[in-house]
Amino acid sequence: MKKVAIIGLGHVGSTTAYTLISKNIVDELVLFDPKENIIEAELNDLMDGQMEQNHQVRLIAPDLAELADTDVIIFSAGDITIFEGNSDRFAELNLTKTLVEEWAPKIKKSGFKGILLNITNPCDVITQYLQELTGFPRERVLGTGTSLDTGRMKHAVSKDLNIHPASIDGYVIGEHGETQFVAWSSVKIDGVPITDTLAAEKLASLEQTARNGGWITFRGKGYTSYGIAVQAARIVAAILADDSLVVPVSHYHPADNCYVGSPAKISSQGLIESLPLSLSDTEQGKWQQTIQKIHLMHKAI
Repeated sequence: MKKVAIIGLGHVGSTTAYTLISKNIVDELVLFDPKENIIEAELNDLMDGQMEQNHQVRLIAPDLAELADTDVIIFSAGDITIFEGNSDRFAELNLTKTLVEEWAPKIKKSGFKGILLNITNPCDVITQYLQELTGFPRERVLGTGTSLDTGRMKHAVSKDLNIHPASIDGYVIGEHGETQFVAWSSVKIDGVPITDTLAAEKLASLEQTARNGGWITFRGKGYTSYGIAVQAARIVAAILADDSLVVPVSHYHPADNCYVGSPAKISSQGLIESLPLSLSDTEQGKWQQTIQKIHLMHKAI
């Protein structure tokens, strides 16, 4: 039985729950949220939402004892309203670090032995804090990292060049935040380096379009949910199926002494292998900037 728990049923947590169910990724789903009315509503709505599916997912009310045999915990606790009129990641950190301090001891005490996947922002710092407070091996604690940002880059490139996103191979790396960047030197379209066909000015424009994508969604809806839910579900599916998927997750980099997003191979054991890219000199400089930002935020905890 493939069992997943979700901590935090806001827009992201609830959409991720529905995505896991609709894609037949899980057999059992445990839901946690501080608001009892939200839990009751989501359990009821998600059950309604799978009535016409042949595969029925068992939905479980919050019970920490259920975590002992859970395969993956998705940590998506937070409060998006903190960004109303304020895009400061430090303000968000002041809230979300307290949620980690609340939940990490509970998760550790439950006897959980699976993979902990964090979505909560600031993603890299919160993922590292979860690992530090639970004491779990670093390979078992991952963040969604720049997986969504990579999807946004592919969205921008595919729309501009009128090609299928599957034709694009490459990554956004670094902090899931303002210092992230596209590693254009490693991006290819149908095997051809994108730098061979597009000028630097065009690449800079595409990168800005990708960055703006998240803000377009946020300004219109007040939150983002579908993109990150798909990425989280994709990562969870790979873990449950032991698929050895390569995806830019936030994971620990010993040389940089922090969690940061870059391509890695993941499986049922969590992190198998980090896959460093060959960066240009300019990209190396950007990498150091993003590492410095993550260290700065981690010191603020």
